[in-house]
Amino acid sequence: MFMGGHRETGALVAAAQAGDQDAFAALTGRYRREIQVHCYRMLGSIEDAEDAVQETLLRAWRKRETFGARSTFRAWLYGIATNTCLDALERRTRRFMPPDVALAADPLATPAPASEIPWLEPYPDRLLEEVADDALGPDETYVARETIELAFLAAIQHLPPRQRAVLILRDVLGCSARETAEIVGTSLIAGNSALQRGRETLKQHLPERRVEWAETRTPDADEQLLLERYMDAWRRMDVDALVALLAEDARLAMPPTPAWYSGRAAIAAFLANLPFRPSARRHIHVPTRANRQPAFAVFLAGDPGTAPRPFALEVLRLEDGLIAEIDIFLQPELLERFAVSAPA
Repeated sequence: MFMGGHRETGALVAAAQAGDQDAFAALTGRYRREIQVHCYRMLGSIEDAEDAVQETLLRAWRKRETFGARSTFRAWLYGIATNTCLDALERRTRRFMPPDVALAADPLATPAPASEIPWLEPYPDRLLEEVADDALGPDETYVARETIELAFLAAIQHLPPRQRAVLILRDVLGCSARETAEIVGTSLIAGNSALQRGRETLKQHLPERRVEWAETRTPDADEQLLLERYMDAWRRMDVDALVALLAEDARLAMPPTPAWYSGRAAIAAFLANLPFRPSARRHIHVPTRANRQPAFAVFLAGDPGTAPRPFALEVLRLEDGLIAEIDIFLQPELLERFAVSAPA
């Protein structure tokens, strides 16, 4: 099968199949976080992914006697999780980012109010680190690859659910064509066709340099310096200093509002008009990581003697030593998932 197991013992599997809940919990507990990552890729929401994990485990318990030795228990769970996500996608629309639903906004106008559109959500790196290293074979660094980046997640949202499942199984998890066809309940020919169409659609929606995926490298000194300069620009509310860190065609988006801005000039005008205006509250940036990208928990400075209040989760995409994208999720409730405390 496309994935190995965590030293699955026949005795443990047999006990789980016989109805031993502790054995079942021990088996499934090994894979819970990586199954959540898989469901997150499919659904674009950590909350929806956790619901899908719960449903996957419930279905697995009910179907435990159907597990056979043709595959590992882990691969069997992935099959159930994939179909759980496909069922969920029949009941809900895809997750969006602002450029998917609106034209670039006027940087001098008041941003549109928050929308009830289902937005793509970021995923904390601290949870990715909980996926055990031995879950991955030498070619299966699927939580360390750029296929967890927001750009990839936003691009695959353009695929119909079954195409999305096929592409993830084949190109992210390394599943064979036959295994994929069995999981999604289709023929080899139909599965290969779905993969080809999915790849073509993906190319249309990915940034140019994200068409070919490579392992994410460890942040280097130059990147760290860039991030320190970025935080300092926000600290000093210095528009020119921040804009100097941006790529010429940089993009800034602010879900859950549909507002987004394209290019250095538009972003500079937006910053000067709103967050960097003299009367604005100072934004305090606390470093974190999301989707294997640099990110910040953002707090708004309070009045003297009061604590800063949670404001947003900010995710950056870097390219060629500059900031290519800034996604500011104006959802302070996200900070709880990132376990970042307000600065003293």
